[in-house]
Amino acid sequence: MRSDTFTSFVVLCVVFGGLFVIVDSFPRDEVRALLNFKEAIYDDPLVFLSNWNALDADPCDWPGLSCSLARDRVVKINITSSSLRGFLAPELGRITYLQELILHGNNLLGIIPKELGSLKFLKLLDLGMNQLTGPIPPELGNLTSIQKINLQSNGLTGKLPPELGNLKYLQELQLDRNKLQGTLPSTNNSATKSDIRGMYDSNANLTGFCQSSQLKVADFSYNFFVGSIPKCLGYLPSTSFQGNCLQNKDPKQRNATQCSLYGSTPPTRSHQTNISRHRPADDTANHQGSSKPAWLLALEIATGTMVGSLFIVAVLTALQRSNSKSSLIIPWKKSSSEKDHMTVYIDSEMLKDVVRFARQEVEVACEDFSNIIGSSPGSLVYKGTMKGGPEIAVISLCVKKEHWTGYLELYFQKEVADLARLNHENAGKLLGYCRESNPFTRMLVFEYASNGTLYEHLHYGEGCQFSWTRRMNIVLGIARGLKYLHTELEPPFTISELNSSAVYLTDNFSPKLVDFESCKTILARSEKNSGSIANQGAICVLPNSMEERHLDVQGNVYAFGVLLLEIISGRPPYCKDKVCLVEWAQEYLELPEVMSYVVDPELKHFKFDDLKVICEVVHLCIDPDPSKRPSMQELSTLLESRIDTSIPAELNASSLAWAELALSP
Repeated sequence: MRSDTFTSFVVLCVVFGGLFVIVDSFPRDEVRALLNFKEAIYDDPLVFLSNWNALDADPCDWPGLSCSLARDRVVKINITSSSLRGFLAPELGRITYLQELILHGNNLLGIIPKELGSLKFLKLLDLGMNQLTGPIPPELGNLTSIQKINLQSNGLTGKLPPELGNLKYLQELQLDRNKLQGTLPSTNNSATKSDIRGMYDSNANLTGFCQSSQLKVADFSYNFFVGSIPKCLGYLPSTSFQGNCLQNKDPKQRNATQCSLYGSTPPTRSHQTNISRHRPADDTANHQGSSKPAWLLALEIATGTMVGSLFIVAVLTALQRSNSKSSLIIPWKKSSSEKDHMTVYIDSEMLKDVVRFARQEVEVACEDFSNIIGSSPGSLVYKGTMKGGPEIAVISLCVKKEHWTGYLELYFQKEVADLARLNHENAGKLLGYCRESNPFTRMLVFEYASNGTLYEHLHYGEGCQFSWTRRMNIVLGIARGLKYLHTELEPPFTISELNSSAVYLTDNFSPKLVDFESCKTILARSEKNSGSIANQGAICVLPNSMEERHLDVQGNVYAFGVLLLEIISGRPPYCKDKVCLVEWAQEYLELPEVMSYVVDPELKHFKFDDLKVICEVVHLCIDPDPSKRPSMQELSTLLESRIDTSIPAELNASSLAWAELALSP
């Protein structure tokens, strides 16, 4: 009996032990690397990565992933045309046995991490059709198993690393439609084999595409390459080289103006001749050096050693000074004191059409930043006047330099670019931005609306002076502005926190929607990272996803309904007794006999027909089912067609009414 019990116990231990091994067999580093990749994606409109769960120790069932037969390694990542917007996490280089990395047709930003060169088993790298920038890392030349590389249709810059020629199994290389420059590396194909041996002694590795014996398909078109086409690549079709700045007349090349914009001017023949003329002299000098006396050779060695030592000291001193300066670092480095921080490439193209103000210029305009008109945990708002220009409102982000990361910099640029595309009479106008390192500064400069916010007029002004006609004009202006943001922009733009504080009024009380709260998406506090800085304050990072701005259109519609109630009632969204404004108004919205109870008691006159339309629109906006809420296109049309902002005839005979109407626009 005891023997059977013991046997059963052993069997159970084996079974549970086996299960434990299966569950715990997946490398934790790879799971963390995958989650780091997810965290670097800030916009996932198709919710492709929603099932990538940090609590799931086995990622083999996550969308886009394929594992080995033993389900102990990720061997393939395939996420194509999924509209992912974000960055490539360097931790992808830790997925040791990855064979295919396919992220084609997304909206990936930033640089290609050099850590991808660690993927020794990678056979396919497809990052085409994204928005990647910066140079191609030479570390990709370490992908010893790679067969296909596709980096087409990005914004890659710099020279083509000759290390790519070391990839002996590379069969296909797609680099077309980028901004690559320089010559096509090919190991001096005009030299003989003996010449090459003389140039590369000590078993140095030869680099360049002439070493790629397996390369069958390659496309270098529509870049800014100069020089000539290497003879060893002559088997490729001429279309593989068109749209460059090459000397060859056969393929269609860019004109001189286009080439000069990127500094891609072909080398002149005289320059090449001078180089060839100097080579024999160098060889002669080297030959003569071998017959020097021993004492002279020793003197040269001693002198060279001393000069080299001084050079090394100078280099180390320069490095020490450069390290003392804060650099932009990637966000997965938890603390600025950690080693091996990586600089993130900043995309200057994103803001090329946006005005950049100098800090000194903004400081003078804002009277040494003494004129503070607003504040929040993450920002300060100043008022100022540009010299010979308009009044401005300046949002200054409150963040320490050591907490600013490369990701935050790119998010900041994205936010600036997003705000800069707004161009409507009822949307706040971004005039430019300020970005400086010393002192650390990140600012947004808006055109100032001189009449303050709608909230101030509704709750701190005299309600009787804020006439019904004026309120209806503001309602129509807000509706037009939201219709523009939601339906006339691609992608749509939504206000982060749509309320009366987000509506600024001009001299004639025309409303302007200003998304000052958008800074919270940049400076959102992260509980995950707050522990890394102890008691120094909350570290500022972005939330895992920023897709809410483009997806929460229906949320804006709901907020518009609440805002309408606030405008006609004069009540704040939450009353003194903490009763929600919507709950309070609910019983009045659908009953004509009590509908007038919703109107601000400070108002002496209002139009009942307008009130019915407003209540109807509010009822549509606050529908609990977001799918049933109408679009701002429909709501704006409804309000425009049924709201009458003309002066009622019965008010012409009233002297009291004229006093009120005198305040209307």
